[in-house]
Amino acid sequence: MSSGRVPGHARTRMIAAVATVCALSAAPPAPQAVAADTPPYSETYRPQFHFTPEKNWMNDPNGLVYYEGEYHLFYQYNPNGNSWGDMSWGHAVSKDLVHWKELPLALSHDDKEMVFSGSAVVDRDNTTGFGTKKNPPMVAIYTSAYKDGGKQAQSLAYSTDRGRTWTRYQGNPVLDIGSREFRDPKVQWYEPTKSWLMTVSLSTEHKVRFYSSKNLKDWTLQSEFGPAGATGGVWECPDLFPLAVDGDKKKIKWVLVVNINPGGIAGGSAAQYFVGDFDGEKFTADDKGTYTPPTGTVVQDFENTDFGTWAATGTAFGDGPAAGAVAGQGTVDGFDGKGLANSFHSGDATTGTLTSPEFTVDSPYLNFKIGGGRHPHEAGTVMEQGPPPEGTVLADFEGGGYGDWTTTGDAFGSAPATGTLPNQQEVSGYLGGGLVNTYLNGDSTTGTLTSPEFTIDKKHINFLIGGGNHPSGTANPTALELLVDGQVVRGATGKDAEALNWASWDVGDLAGKKAQIRIVDDNPGGWGHLNVDHIMLSDTKAQPVSQETAVNLIVDGQVVRSATGANSETLDWASFDLRPYAGKEAKIQIVDMNTAGWGHVLADRFTEADTAAKSVVQRADWADYGKDYYAAVSWEDAPDGKRYMVGWMNNWDYSGAVPTSPWRGAQSVPREMALRTVDGRIRLISQPVNALESLRKPHAVSASGVTVTNTTTPLIGPAAKGKALDIQATFSLEDADRFGLKVRTGANGEETVIGYDTTTQELYVDRTRSGAVDFNSTFPGVQTAPLKAKNGKVKLRILVDWSSVEVFGGSGEAVITDQIFPDPASQGVQVFAENGTVKLDKAVVWHLDSAHD
Repeated sequence: MSSGRVPGHARTRMIAAVATVCALSAAPPAPQAVAADTPPYSETYRPQFHFTPEKNWMNDPNGLVYYEGEYHLFYQYNPNGNSWGDMSWGHAVSKDLVHWKELPLALSHDDKEMVFSGSAVVDRDNTTGFGTKKNPPMVAIYTSAYKDGGKQAQSLAYSTDRGRTWTRYQGNPVLDIGSREFRDPKVQWYEPTKSWLMTVSLSTEHKVRFYSSKNLKDWTLQSEFGPAGATGGVWECPDLFPLAVDGDKKKIKWVLVVNINPGGIAGGSAAQYFVGDFDGEKFTADDKGTYTPPTGTVVQDFENTDFGTWAATGTAFGDGPAAGAVAGQGTVDGFDGKGLANSFHSGDATTGTLTSPEFTVDSPYLNFKIGGGRHPHEAGTVMEQGPPPEGTVLADFEGGGYGDWTTTGDAFGSAPATGTLPNQQEVSGYLGGGLVNTYLNGDSTTGTLTSPEFTIDKKHINFLIGGGNHPSGTANPTALELLVDGQVVRGATGKDAEALNWASWDVGDLAGKKAQIRIVDDNPGGWGHLNVDHIMLSDTKAQPVSQETAVNLIVDGQVVRSATGANSETLDWASFDLRPYAGKEAKIQIVDMNTAGWGHVLADRFTEADTAAKSVVQRADWADYGKDYYAAVSWEDAPDGKRYMVGWMNNWDYSGAVPTSPWRGAQSVPREMALRTVDGRIRLISQPVNALESLRKPHAVSASGVTVTNTTTPLIGPAAKGKALDIQATFSLEDADRFGLKVRTGANGEETVIGYDTTTQELYVDRTRSGAVDFNSTFPGVQTAPLKAKNGKVKLRILVDWSSVEVFGGSGEAVITDQIFPDPASQGVQVFAENGTVKLDKAVVWHLDSAHD
């Protein structure tokens, strides 16, 4: 079960002191406002051919099995709200993997347990005794997440009416090793030994275990696999299945899928896989050989007793290179030689920078090793807190009371706090002597604090905010809200850390309107509180203070490249593409501005080279290179031996903040999986299920033989516009650096770019201008996937839905799945080429009908 780990992964480490950047959430008003009176499945952002529940939260697909003409999709579901919690199994069925019928709740949470992820099988021989041979039972194998103590163990439930009603087995749990991190059983029948095979995750150990059973009740450990590949986050939702290589049924390989969060190829959640052999007891991954990084000129390896010509500020990096771990730190490895830069001196609470002398860029790449905290550089941050911008202060919470603000509940007390409250981690970053702090008597208290009405007469509302990350619009928010006419039009929240930092709303479009500020703490759980101070109107946007742990490349005073650690004390390779800055003066700066958990950075072996070094994550194999494909698992017993897979189309980095209502969470398009030899390596490839073509409307529109040079132009004209499209395009390479299609284009430059970069041989999706992107700092960005042109051509299949794009490059070896939240009016489709010419051989655009009845 990729449970979301509420409240995050903080349990892995003691926090020395706390500070972090606060997430700014400009809540798009449309989905919140229209949900109540809009017919189901027609709301803003509602997918038209991806499964979503009619309402409430959904994450991992579970229990995927085919039986008597029906594909069953169970899924992690909260029957009581639109945010993660009360995990249960929702249920839907389909005859074709495209048209789904939502059924009543299958397995409900209760007083003792939540029902985490798992699988389902048809027990045809009635090995369990739960049914009969004439009417074999369907058996669900799920993780019991016990509320008392947090233990995770594997349990059974069964159905004898085609999955419509379920009975929990009285002997649960059937597999219990006493662990709090043991979950997500995938069970299948293994014919050679006439037994059941369970693949299950030891999540924090980065291991997968294999168990065998004759009756689904009594399990014997066979072996375990891992750690291997990418290990930057927990391993979850494993799956194991055989596939023929290149269609040759005499050459069978096994695929082990291991979903990982965080630490995926695009950041956050992702689906990793291994190809290898399985002998009934043990999985052995194919040997990919050892990695040798590119050679080059080493510019800093930290092998001397001091930093040489590199200048240090602050105290975080000490007087010189470290020889590994420093006092109080876990084991540090992965660095080269004897020394490295390590900013853990005196713990996470210290800050500082380490800056190279200026140099002229004359190499294509800068390769280096990096580790430590995952706190990326954020544009617009400053290194030091300056005075607030000029403006009108609405509230500074000084003077001992709330004045004419009104309170409800018991979270705010009778007056502002004067700092850190009892049993709270240290609160910092507020101004003066007072602030709003709803940790009064702990996280369990709730309430609201509402300002009197005021007129918006400046361009921005600035404020300091910290505390819990529970956005406005979710079931139990900890949020600062802007109300106009009683409606929430902006929202902001903390980032699960006590330090306050500047955040801002652009309110230029609300000039002259009457408004109120409301501080809401409706969350009694972990991080169920909010810290707020110095709310002000200003024509100047306040600049938040950096909280990064990063290596940055600075050109002309601006950060143009940045890399961060993965919350790991193991260093790994990273690379900056220097080619755009050839001939310019640049500096390397190692930055630790973070005083919270994992508030340090490790760096070593800066090397100028002709080719980019690749990290462990980049060298791993991924079923999808997008931000939004996780918990991917496959159906058992599909007809004709087909292997279909589906993933949760979301990312734990921002899953609770995506701007959808009254549902939150979608599944990807189901995909048919195969193994193909690509560039001499066996790769897992995927294509959308064929039945998706049944949604194509007649009369596709097409274009062919179009030459595009240094421009962006409508693909076919108005006939190609749409919110739900199936596009196939083939390009012939000429001399353009980048080319491709833009979809969901509209006013104010709104676009989702689907392109190919010939200089890096990569497919990419750029969603930085795709619509609503500002609800989480990790959402906007560019995702890339390696893809070599074949015979000078690049083939793309693009599925566009109301809130997503899925891009299949080549034969399906490069796939990128990304959510997008564009204005409904943004429906354009354009073709483009940058820095040269490309030929569009042919493009066909089908409009897709809704899969909803």
